[in-house]
Amino acid sequence: MMDKIISKREQVSMTPDSVLEDLLEGNRRFVQNNLDTRDQISLKNSATDGQYPKAIILSCVDSRVPVETIFDQSIGDIFVSRVAGNFVNTDILGSMEYACKVAGSKLVFVLGHEKCGAVSSACDHVELGNITSMLKNIKPAIENTSTEGERSSKNAEFVQAVVEKNVQLNIERIRKESPILKDLEDFGEIEIVGGVYSLATGKIKML
Repeated sequence: MMDKIISKREQVSMTPDSVLEDLLEGNRRFVQNNLDTRDQISLKNSATDGQYPKAIILSCVDSRVPVETIFDQSIGDIFVSRVAGNFVNTDILGSMEYACKVAGSKLVFVLGHEKCGAVSSACDHVELGNITSMLKNIKPAIENTSTEGERSSKNAEFVQAVVEKNVQLNIERIRKESPILKDLEDFGEIEIVGGVYSLATGKIKML
């Protein structure tokens, strides 16, 4: 049973590859309904003096994608940044830079998911309050996705293709707009990766 959060010494010993494999193994446990057992009170108490998470995950706000749960992670394990459509902006890039450069995380993971409402709304050119401005961040993925059939949410294959393209373009944005993170990746100190979560199976497909 897990009863202590990750220590600094443990975090330092991790590699980007080992962290990625740990997260994917956690996802396999989630799919198999075989989650690790944890003493949440002890974990909470052990976290009061500091934190040394192994990764930062950028996810959509969708309530069907509980990030810690689908990776079988707990208190102190990962940073999670969430916004509808899982896109990066200045604030999220700053959070990623803090996680990796300051707090020592080894992995940046951009996580999309199937049947994303934000992506579907962007495909349909929805305009509503601040949602209008938010959805503009997904437009590049739409513009860079070619597929047969209707280019709207009525076309499930198109929406899924945009979901995947959105993850890929945001990985590119991270490297382009954060010299700090790109340097860390170039020197092998972190990896920047992406994947898509299946609502139906619970599996994460790496892109």
